Amino acid sequence: MDQALIELEGIGLTLPSQAGDVEILRGIDLIVARGERVGIVGPSGSGKSSLLMIIGGMERASAGVVRVVGADLGVLGEDRLARLRRDNMGVVFQTFHLIPTMTALENVATPLELAGRRDAFDRAAMMLDAVGLGHRGAHYPAQLSGGEQQRVALARALAPGPALLLADEPTGNLDGRTGEAVADLMFRLADEQGATMVLVTHAPDIARRCSRILTMADGRISEDRAPIAGAAQ
Repeated sequence: MDQALIELEGIGLTLPSQAGDVEILRGIDLIVARGERVGIVGPSGSGKSSLLMIIGGMERASAGVVRVVGADLGVLGEDRLARLRRDNMGVVFQTFHLIPTMTALENVATPLELAGRRDAFDRAAMMLDAVGLGHRGAHYPAQLSGGEQQRVALARALAPGPALLLADEPTGNLDGRTGEAVADLMFRLADEQGATMVLVTHAPDIARRCSRILTMADGRISEDRAPIAGAAQ
């Protein structure tokens, strides 16, 4: 296997609830090589999004070791963790999380400005062009369709050139045709930038486009395989 970008060892996640502690993830071991496209599938409540959040350092594991881009996330404070995400990761969610008071161009430029990039707005404009929205840069999120908003979110995630793209149900709020177009863009741009991608999805056609599919059940990885052409997930 090529150099590992993600290494998980014995990952557990337990969260409190009124009924007592709930085990979300149980003893997960996972290695993802640079350049892989990994799809995570499974029923609702199986732990897919929680696993993605732990990989992205947006949730702390209760047990085990998380290494991403060579860093042990468990020993990093919040500031260092935020810098590591800023410099190495792009994240796309099911809900677009655009800043409503900022234009599309400003939304894409924001992470670049936070990273101190002098070319933040030039790079943002280039990425909007790449997702077919160069003509919509001055529009606010409320003036954009759902598909357009997700393309802006994708441009924002990939504008810094991250080593790792994390996507949590990126087509979940879109109709079939629009979702397919967004998925096409996501895979193409990730390929062009050489980004490793970990994708949570309920869409079988999107999962089959990955080089590897993890099936989750009851907080564990129950299957880890290459996609089977023409098979339903």
